[in-house]
Amino acid sequence: MAILEVKNINKSFGRNHVLRGIDFTLEKGEVLSIIGSSGSGKTTLLRCLNSLEFADEGQIIVSGETIFDAAVNKRPSESELRLKRLHFGLVFQNFNLFPQYSVLDNVTLASRLLNKGTKEEIEQYALELIESVGLKDKVNSYPCELSGGQQQRVAIARALAMKPEILCFDEPTSALDPELTGEVLKVIKSLADKHMTMIVVTHEMAFAHDVSDRVIFMDGGVIAEQGTPRILENPSSDRLKSFLTSF
Repeated sequence: MAILEVKNINKSFGRNHVLRGIDFTLEKGEVLSIIGSSGSGKTTLLRCLNSLEFADEGQIIVSGETIFDAAVNKRPSESELRLKRLHFGLVFQNFNLFPQYSVLDNVTLASRLLNKGTKEEIEQYALELIESVGLKDKVNSYPCELSGGQQQRVAIARALAMKPEILCFDEPTSALDPELTGEVLKVIKSLADKHMTMIVVTHEMAFAHDVSDRVIFMDGGVIAEQGTPRILENPSSDRLKSFLTSF
């Protein structure tokens, strides 16, 4: 059974119909890359999955549990929302670290607030994650003392600290220069090698080709084409062909 089932997701902002009947599944251990032009609905889709936005229609099912059903016309409470969001980890474009906290505190904060273990257990796991993203020597540093690539790696460790079933990335390298992009993509590839289930919204076509199990191309709020990364070599739609020529 798929770890994630997304069924007929529709989302509008006023008259702007951003998502138009999005359907896909994701298997445990798969890496799914979502590509497409700005405004195609990629980020809105991630935000709906993470309960940061609510779709107007459709269902989201994780490990057989329906975590969202637009037909159930009831706004979840804050405690219910927190539980739903635990299924997913989300790494944003612009890091979103807390500037007043050290690297260690940024990574441990959510786990401590949600009582995910003893202080010692939480810190030990955080230290392991920080070391795994290559920042063992930055544990006590603050975000202002880190490069963009280092901040994004802290953000990845922070997302992993909650042990999500599915890790989502929203253009994780868009705010980085090419040198720093490589160090972040290396961390994401290492997670793929460990069979972490991931959804990656990206404009890095080489990464999508080399690391993904499947690729979705979104255009105008719909899935215009999807398949293995070979669709990037041999696209069947004119729209995907046109999109790829811009790189």
